[in-house]
Amino acid sequence: MVRSRKQIGDLGEQIASDWLTQQGYHLIARNWRCQAGELDIIAAEGDTLLFLEVRTRTTFTRFGTAEESVDWRKQRQVRQLAVHYLSTEQFRYKRFRFDVIVVYLQRDSEQILQIRHLRNAF
Repeated sequence: MVRSRKQIGDLGEQIASDWLTQQGYHLIARNWRCQAGELDIIAAEGDTLLFLEVRTRTTFTRFGTAEESVDWRKQRQVRQLAVHYLSTEQFRYKRFRFDVIVVYLQRDSEQILQIRHLRNAF
């Protein structure tokens, strides 16, 4: 089945959310939006609030790695959105961090080939 980039991205976010839940993380929000943009996943690990950027790819070599696609512009946007989130929501967390979840899928079958969680990615 051929899917659009958006559909592949949405699938990757669902896979990442499910994986985080299986690993014991508490999911707070998915696709949190404000006028400035969207945070893919907000989760908690103990007393730490996590802002997670999810990158999904169907190939390992084309257009660089998924990790490389989280460039300084994207990092800046996620940080700004996190500041906005922290200013508008009540929270009880002592710390926060920025992580990246990388999901690689088989192009034709969409079978999960690899999931990597990069803690403190930026």
